[in-house]
Amino acid sequence: MGFAYDEKILSVKDLEVQFKLRGQALTAIRGVSLDLYKGESLAIVGESGSGKSVFTKTFMGMLDKNGRVTAGEILYKGMDLAKFKKEKDWLKIRGREIAMVFQDPMTSLNPLKTVGKQIQEALEMHQGLKGNAAKQRTIEILSDVGIQEPERRYKQYPHEFSGGMRQRAVIATAIACKPEILICDEPTTALDVTIQAQIIELLRGLQKKHNLTIIYITHDLGVVAKVAGRIAVMYAGDIIEIGTCDEIFYNAKHPYTWALLSSLPQLGIKGEPLYSIKGTPPNLFKKIKGDAFAPRNPQALNIDFLIRPPYFEVSPTHYAKTWLLDPRAPQMEPPDTIKRMMEKWKEAQENV
Repeated sequence: MGFAYDEKILSVKDLEVQFKLRGQALTAIRGVSLDLYKGESLAIVGESGSGKSVFTKTFMGMLDKNGRVTAGEILYKGMDLAKFKKEKDWLKIRGREIAMVFQDPMTSLNPLKTVGKQIQEALEMHQGLKGNAAKQRTIEILSDVGIQEPERRYKQYPHEFSGGMRQRAVIATAIACKPEILICDEPTTALDVTIQAQIIELLRGLQKKHNLTIIYITHDLGVVAKVAGRIAVMYAGDIIEIGTCDEIFYNAKHPYTWALLSSLPQLGIKGEPLYSIKGTPPNLFKKIKGDAFAPRNPQALNIDFLIRPPYFEVSPTHYAKTWLLDPRAPQMEPPDTIKRMMEKWKEAQENV
């Protein structure tokens, strides 16, 4: 992979996040731990509602008013972000240290202000630039993100930009403050395939240029293969498997990861129905017993319904929370799709 996992930039330990809804507590994040390394690309994948966005919003103090961190730590540059309560504390982090690119650029851009002014405001607030210096830097950033004729575009409003250009403008605003970490929440979902590829290429270029650490949040494993060095698979508010891109695609160990991979259209066989995951995710208002995926897993063991599995080490970079990795567990065959991928991986490893 050519990446050294040595310098931790952010460390999450046993994080729990709850939302109060109609007098009940919904546990959206259930004891998640994760280390993020400087300069890496980490993708967080999982179905809608698995907790991907909620998890990363805790890094920026962007939870909804009824949500709060109820346990755990988020360690960044000697600070525990989980303890931050005041907006003035978050303003030192949000945008300046950790920035976010959202799925729909129109929710991030003010329709009543020119695109240039919006980026310039971020520079003036976080970088201390003023007047013409801030304007010139804004024009440079617009050019950096591949917007043609940046001087003209500086004066235009968001509605005068195409969808792809709006997303470039949002990325420009996010990188204007030179953050250490950039969180991209489904950054290409609303775009067509050609523009998606351009935005991904742009993010990769910016990462190299600015030495950014990028977290991609997505439900699309197809996109992940193009951008991620590591993949964290989330289910029901927990990271159930984490490893390098190759390890997750070609040597996955958790039945949920198998199910996600098996449902990829590009891995289907012509003439055969595409695999779909049966059942629905668990109710997060209730305490989950055992492995959260067990009720949807046709190969679940009895213990899966009783005790939550710990992380088992597959390799120094690959961990999975599944009782199938316990030495006492019966040998369980992965689905055919996964077997085919494992065989491909073994062949590639032998040819290295």
